[in-house]
Amino acid sequence: MDKIVIIPTYNEKDNIAAIIHAVFSLQLGYHILVIDDGSPDGTADIVKAMMHDHPHELYLEERKGKLGLGTAYIHGFKWCLAKQYQYIFEMDADFSHDPHDLERLYQACSQDGAQVAIGSRYVTGGQTENWPLIRQLYSRGGALYTKLLTWMPIQDPTAGFVCYTREVLEAINFDMIAFVGYAFQIEMKFAAWKLGFKIKEVPIIFKDRKVGVSKMNKGIIKEGVLGVISIQWQSMFKNYRKRVKAH
Repeated sequence: MDKIVIIPTYNEKDNIAAIIHAVFSLQLGYHILVIDDGSPDGTADIVKAMMHDHPHELYLEERKGKLGLGTAYIHGFKWCLAKQYQYIFEMDADFSHDPHDLERLYQACSQDGAQVAIGSRYVTGGQTENWPLIRQLYSRGGALYTKLLTWMPIQDPTAGFVCYTREVLEAINFDMIAFVGYAFQIEMKFAAWKLGFKIKEVPIIFKDRKVGVSKMNKGIIKEGVLGVISIQWQSMFKNYRKRVKAH
């Protein structure tokens, strides 16, 4: 019991059963934790039905209302740490992240010495599929903008397909993570980098969702633009490391 995939959901009834089946079909020992933010479309009910067939591999945490991607992941991180998982993954429910790439992220951490492995669209071998030009411009421009302002040596700082080792998540003070949307992914990587953890980017092909509605909107993009400035400015005063209580 050392690998678990966190999948946050909101209105993903058309994807959730298929993505869960795809991960378990790998037969590589991955567990799944779904964090559902009160989806009115019955996403959580689908997960509950599948839990009968996977009582020791599939878990569900239900939250009341749409509370944001960042708080969903932090909720999941704390749950997974309490259950003693060693490798904790972030992955979308909509198949934009290929479940077959989970093992490549895992190997980057378990065999190649990385402590954070990022499924990257913008390193050699990575790419996006079926994206309109405007979205490509937003994404690539956002990545370059983030690198310039934060100085992070990461080509895809907004990536949402990530493997964290337990040591990284135990070290980060989640109370210091300020953002819940687009900028959350940036700040988590920034915190890991600031704390000196080894980060490796693994090339992936990111495919646009085929079913359901994208969660991207102007508010999320605005948070990303303003959030990067805030992350860099506040880093001069903020310590991301969790304080260890003396006994």
